[in-house]
Amino acid sequence: MTVRFSAANRKAMVEAMRQQPLDIIVIGGGITGAGIALDAATRGLQTALFEMQDFAAGTSSRSTKLVHGGLRYLKQFDIKTVSEVGKERAIVYENGPHVTTPEWMLLPLHRGGTFGKFSTGIGLRVYDFLAGVKRSERRRMLPLQETLAREPLLKQEGLLGGGYYVEYRTDDARLTIEVMKEAVRYGAKAMNYMKVESFLYEDNKIAGVRVVDQLDGSAYEFRAKKIINASGPWVDELRDKDGSKTGKHLQLSKGVHLVIDQSKFPLKQAIYFDTPDGRMVFAIPRDGKTYVGTTDTFYKADPVQPVMTKEDRDYIMAAIRYMFPTVQLAEADIESSWAGVRPLIYEEGKSASEISRRDEIWQSSSGLITIAGGKLTGYRKMAETIVDLVMRLLSQEEGLRFVAAKTKNMPISGGHVGGSDAFPQFVRQKSEEGVRRGLDAALAERWTRLYGSNVDRLFELAERRREDAERSGLPPEVLVPLLYAIDEEMTVKPVDFFIRRTGALFFNIRWVREWKQPVIEFMSSALGWTLKQRDAYTQELDTALHQAVVPQVEQGRE
Repeated sequence: MTVRFSAANRKAMVEAMRQQPLDIIVIGGGITGAGIALDAATRGLQTALFEMQDFAAGTSSRSTKLVHGGLRYLKQFDIKTVSEVGKERAIVYENGPHVTTPEWMLLPLHRGGTFGKFSTGIGLRVYDFLAGVKRSERRRMLPLQETLAREPLLKQEGLLGGGYYVEYRTDDARLTIEVMKEAVRYGAKAMNYMKVESFLYEDNKIAGVRVVDQLDGSAYEFRAKKIINASGPWVDELRDKDGSKTGKHLQLSKGVHLVIDQSKFPLKQAIYFDTPDGRMVFAIPRDGKTYVGTTDTFYKADPVQPVMTKEDRDYIMAAIRYMFPTVQLAEADIESSWAGVRPLIYEEGKSASEISRRDEIWQSSSGLITIAGGKLTGYRKMAETIVDLVMRLLSQEEGLRFVAAKTKNMPISGGHVGGSDAFPQFVRQKSEEGVRRGLDAALAERWTRLYGSNVDRLFELAERRREDAERSGLPPEVLVPLLYAIDEEMTVKPVDFFIRRTGALFFNIRWVREWKQPVIEFMSSALGWTLKQRDAYTQELDTALHQAVVPQVEQGRE
């Protein structure tokens, strides 16, 4: 039974899960869970996925938004991680060029800094080799004047030159959504706002889950041959429920980013720089803004809602003043921020920035399979590894034929454009088509870049729902992505739309404030909210807007 990935089809999705026995239940709808669902579904496994919040609402919408090759791990001599994530980075780009963009990164070299000129040149060369960097993107060492020409705002005192290499910028939440949509296209059943409250057992072996719909309180039980715990910061909480939280455990680390308008911080070039305390920070221009981060501090408060504190803000502002001394910023210039929690595997005596980002897989005596750690860049390989394990177990226990992974050369949803080399031509053709269909040229191009091969659906909606746009008071540039998000991307709440589906709360917060009320009214009518739901969802968005700008006191701290 195929069910469209629509917010209106939640009950139908539950019914579809009940109609056939499940091979795998995945707990967690971040990039790791989405990757597992796609890999499993494409191998023919009957797969269900449950996420207690919105898809990507945890770590997977709160990263530095880079699919990067792990240069920082070379500094720690973590050769294996550099090699693995460097190669996976290229795969992520090929399979989803609409959500991944090459970004030349400048590493300024200062006298007395963490990176010396000679060691950086050697390091970047080793990085190129290990990560399999293609010829056109291999590193260059820049002399002083060229370094300053590329970014005049850099601190000039003690500047020796710079290393120049390629990272890949992404929209982490949209990457997760697109992977999830492709998994659904292959038959996976994925639901947000469905919390796994407890496990079901038979003969002391895990056999299923009890889930509660966070929107209406309905409870359901589902059984599957294998249960995978891919819940990121919550993996230990689920291991606790299973009675198997022994040995290795998580250490949460918080990262914060600030967003400033380019009129206040006119950064030309993405910069990766070291701070006086030895931390590494990114400053990246994007969509008329500059965003700067990240912090890296141990975190013990509630992982559901990490927030920017005064200390976080002050640290990043000090880092900006240190590396860009002519940029005069006030606290009022911060337009938005986001905070995220990284689930790292605890290592005795190491600081948050020193702990390895490698993933690990554990199996409990009950049969619960847990995956923890890892990086956004490595999501596909992590999924392949864990589904390989599941297939081996099912072949031993059930006689199931082992099927190899198929995702290495498989475009994700929106990525069916003929590969990264063909994407610029695809954008030109589709943008012209959008204009022929009556759209503004800039809007047609923006939608094409954002939605890739799914843009035809938006063009159709724009033509078919013109009268709705007039009636709702929402212009096409708001209404059409909103309709698409509800009908094709399981968007349930205003925060889903304004944060995870569009990224607007981070990079266009004025747009959110302008269209907040009409969007709430449209969604309320389209999805049949009760007055209580409408009030709750409005308050949730208001809280997110407030926390993005105003430093908070973390829960559980004085």
